[in-house]
Amino acid sequence: MTGMSPIVKTVTRWVSPFILAFGIYIALTGHLTPGGGFPGGVIVAGCFILITLAYGKERVEGIFDLKSASVTDSLASLSFLCMGLLGYVFGGGFLNNFIQSGFPGKAFELLSGGNMPIINIAIGFKVGGSLFVVFAYLALFRAIEEE
Repeated sequence: MTGMSPIVKTVTRWVSPFILAFGIYIALTGHLTPGGGFPGGVIVAGCFILITLAYGKERVEGIFDLKSASVTDSLASLSFLCMGLLGYVFGGGFLNNFIQSGFPGKAFELLSGGNMPIINIAIGFKVGGSLFVVFAYLALFRAIEEE
């Protein structure tokens, strides 16, 4: 039998959608509230790590395997770099808020942050993918003991 006891599996099945939704919420609203891409990515990675510990690696491989985590990590790094370089293209500095000048929006609304929500999403994917890859490699190389 892979994974942990039925109690842990049941609680994980109930709680993990809420943890995932909270991590996405923190990453999306990071320009309005305390939070952002890094804590949102940590929460999302923690959700996948919880599922891995509760059910075993076979359950997570169907959702978010090591290869897709590495690809997500790389694409998020590339998108963050592109968003930074677009600041130069539009006449500002690196990571300049170039969308803000063309689309001001209202204060304290989701679209008021210019390109910051996009940057937070990229950082969230980067951190979430990276932490899951680190956990998966530690588990793969038996640095974390499995039963």
